[in-house]
Amino acid sequence: MKLAVTPSLSWLEDPGVFKVNRLEAHSDHRYYADMAKAEAGAPMDMRYSLNGSWKFSYAPNPASRVESFFAEAYNCSAWDSIQVPGHIQLQGFGRPQYVNTMYPWDGLSDVRPPHNPQEHNPVGSYVKEFRLPANLEDGPLYISFQGVESAFYVWLNGEFVGYAEDSFTPSEFDLTPYVRTGKNKLAVEVYQRSTGGWLEDQDFWRFSGIFRDVYLYTVPKQHIRDLAVRAELDDTYTQGSLNVQMQLLDTPQENVSARIELKDKAGQVQLVTEGAFSGRELTLSGEIADVLTWSAENPYLYSLCISLLDAQGKLIEAIVQKAGFRRFELKNKLMCINGKRIVFKGVNRHEFNCRTGRTITREDMLWDIRTLKRSNINAVRTSHYPNQTLWYELCDEYGIYVIDEMNLETHGSWQKMGAVEPSWNIPGNDPNWRDIVLDRAESMLERDKNHPSILIWSCGNESYAGQVILDVANWFRSRDSSRLVHYEGVFHNRDYDATSDMESRMYAKPADIEEYLNSNPDKPYLSCEYMHAMGNSVGGMHKYTELENKYPMYQGGFIWDYIDQSIITKDRYGHEYFAYGGDFGDRPTDYSFCGNGIVYADRQWTPKMQEVKFLYQNYKLEPGKTGIRLINESLFAGTGHLALEYRLYREGELLGTWTTDVNASPQSEVLVPVELPQADGKPGEYSIQASLLLKDAELWAEAGYEIAFGESIFVVQEEAEAEQPAGQLKVVEGDVQIGVLGEDFTVLFSKQAGSLVSLNIHGREMIAAPPAPLFWRAATDNDKGTNLGYIAGCWYAASLSRKCVEVSLSQEEGAVTVSFDYRFSIHPGLSVQTAYTVYGDGKVRVRTRYNGAAGLPDLPILALSFKMPADYDQTEWYAMGPEENYIDRAYGARLGVFSRSVQELPSRYLVPQESGNRTGVRRVKITDKSGVGLQISAPATAPVECNLSPYTAFELEHASHAFELPAVHYTVVTVAGRQMGVGGDDSWGAPVYKEYTIPAEQSLEYEFFISSVGTEEK
Repeated sequence: MKLAVTPSLSWLEDPGVFKVNRLEAHSDHRYYADMAKAEAGAPMDMRYSLNGSWKFSYAPNPASRVESFFAEAYNCSAWDSIQVPGHIQLQGFGRPQYVNTMYPWDGLSDVRPPHNPQEHNPVGSYVKEFRLPANLEDGPLYISFQGVESAFYVWLNGEFVGYAEDSFTPSEFDLTPYVRTGKNKLAVEVYQRSTGGWLEDQDFWRFSGIFRDVYLYTVPKQHIRDLAVRAELDDTYTQGSLNVQMQLLDTPQENVSARIELKDKAGQVQLVTEGAFSGRELTLSGEIADVLTWSAENPYLYSLCISLLDAQGKLIEAIVQKAGFRRFELKNKLMCINGKRIVFKGVNRHEFNCRTGRTITREDMLWDIRTLKRSNINAVRTSHYPNQTLWYELCDEYGIYVIDEMNLETHGSWQKMGAVEPSWNIPGNDPNWRDIVLDRAESMLERDKNHPSILIWSCGNESYAGQVILDVANWFRSRDSSRLVHYEGVFHNRDYDATSDMESRMYAKPADIEEYLNSNPDKPYLSCEYMHAMGNSVGGMHKYTELENKYPMYQGGFIWDYIDQSIITKDRYGHEYFAYGGDFGDRPTDYSFCGNGIVYADRQWTPKMQEVKFLYQNYKLEPGKTGIRLINESLFAGTGHLALEYRLYREGELLGTWTTDVNASPQSEVLVPVELPQADGKPGEYSIQASLLLKDAELWAEAGYEIAFGESIFVVQEEAEAEQPAGQLKVVEGDVQIGVLGEDFTVLFSKQAGSLVSLNIHGREMIAAPPAPLFWRAATDNDKGTNLGYIAGCWYAASLSRKCVEVSLSQEEGAVTVSFDYRFSIHPGLSVQTAYTVYGDGKVRVRTRYNGAAGLPDLPILALSFKMPADYDQTEWYAMGPEENYIDRAYGARLGVFSRSVQELPSRYLVPQESGNRTGVRRVKITDKSGVGLQISAPATAPVECNLSPYTAFELEHASHAFELPAVHYTVVTVAGRQMGVGGDDSWGAPVYKEYTIPAEQSLEYEFFISSVGTEEK
């Protein structure tokens, strides 16, 4: 029946009006007319998509909108078109805006909740004409909007249907009274600002519009509207109990019954039961002996086949719901899955696509779920809103633990520039906001309750604390006793500590976490956000993962975050680039703070993933000369599905590969004996590497994929001393230059320039700009967060200019040494000496000594940097790699030989910064495409760090986007004795750990060799 309601714009500012004629939330199960289609998971015949092109009109505020567009007589044919699903701001209307904690109108409007800015509240008017397909004509008709941001009104054929808020859960309406045969006009009016918008101050791009699917649907004459499946375990965790609660849409006028069959993966029926509805309700239950349990390690799913039958026993409706038997509980102060202490190796994930924003596809989600599994991530927090239904289905199927977070964040109402100031916090204790917040909890839980992957309900994010959120937590508990409840915000107000079942904090330092864990706490600890992965980050992550085995009540955490929220757009010359806040003229903005992913915005792994994958391994491998120690930290998975492969290398060259089976039960360790070939005492550096590989393909990876890795390195020393390189040297000491000449090479030093200025080999000049001491790196995002430029900017100045106070020349048999002694204006006691020793074969030893001085800030880097012509753009490394690594982010790196072009070495962080470094460099060749060039080398016992880039640290420092960098003219070679770590505890002040810094007062010395490669045959 039609409900006579007159829509009002006042609803946008009334927290008491957040749904008008909206249908009640219900489970997200699919239903069919026959069981074969249900079991096949076929597209639903009773659903009709309205995705596609809609007519569209944009207005910057309500006053300028087309008010009567919904009327049947209004002709919209001349309007623009827009794609649904999709964001308004990514389709040429308005502009995207990125802000983190502040509300997007901060400084432009002084409104306070629940009021909205009147001058800028974009309105999108949508029109879609449709004709009902034949199979939807006879039954009732409903419409489902899976996601609309942030408030919207709906009309059909000129008549008002309803209104809804909450951008991230479905809003559904009954269209039956308004639909007609033939053409129908659907009109939707979407507002960006509303009372709902005050509750959606998440750290993301501010969009609006219909950004998830829209579809019409009908139901059979009797329909299970809501389904609640509880698949649980007894105290032995071996016997399953199944409880299935069904609720019909309408009270039946005749007998209606349901039969359920529980089938295993082989299609064998494990349980059958049936019963008749009493009114709209029916509950069926049963027990299953020796049940196969669900976990992220073994995500076993049964198929629950439900047949809804009429009085004659004829099938009315068929439903197949996947069911996973598992038990999640607090047990002796620990969170346990199926009786075992769980450790969350998690990540926070925004739904994001670099071209379509939060409108993401099935392909995006499949890539994401496979990436999580391939990188040993076992958990995801849906930061900070419920995701699309498909995501939970994939988590069920692939095996990912989920914290399902309701759509609530009011960060800007209580925290300003980091300071807690909750004078106008919402929802707080304000009863006016209670129902609108509870509705969001209900909409999420009722839709998602049947997904075994969801272990925890979260009351939202960064909304301070108060009675309203406590009421939400208690509602979750009363509605669902099979899951725990999470909320971090009580950290700021312990009066509401009962809101959360676990102690959850953001960006706490390991020392602070240990302090809590050593205080005899009542709740287990969870880092709901840690390792702020902004730009070049994730340094020191091992300090968190090391807590997992040290403290049982430390139960892991969730990295912030999964994917860079960067939008591809074009610069003024039509070239695409990855944009961040402010690039669209959006103000206010938080600029590049949207770039925190361990995955780039275009769904490619960042180098940070190398560390994450290693530190999140469930299997630890410690290879030795006679055996490999394997520690299986899995809770349920053994090693039968894995093959152990081990390899022996000498100086990066593979000597042999062997494969064996291994049997390590969960929570155990074994020593696997191995026999390696005798190296015959041949001197050199040896590496034993062990890997666990998938024997068979999984949903998420091919057979042979490596899921765990370990390495040990040892050196067999040369017994005899190395011979002096042969070759005659001639020294020419001019007035300005000192030349060292040998067979087919010339090395030239300048007393005026104070450095090596030429390395000419076979007539090729290798040096484009002379080596100079470098103490500054292009500031990373974390460096900027610690104000490195202010604190340590003197090292920037010292890198730009120095004074050479002495040049010395010494000669011995077969070697010539030219030394330079440098002083720096930043401190009279600071000095650096660099000595170049040229040998008869043309090899040059470069030895640098840094003599520190007290009172200076820590050094970012101690290095020598020079330029080669850009033709030398190919590299081959024998170093820790293959991906970028730093002294505090090198656990996931392995010693090996790998190649990259120079252009590929810098990482694609949103803002140009220090990147591409490798630690443990034994040698690196820098050549042109014919293989001619230089080699940098260092002994295995004293390797160096190296960075090869098309750009200098200073060019990177002063570029805000990659397109601001100059055209490539050089290959910049930077060889460091040490570079500070990159840090990552947070990006707004957390320092690099002391052991990964370079104190200015100490003295340091390092050396490396420069030699030619590929010139002998040229």
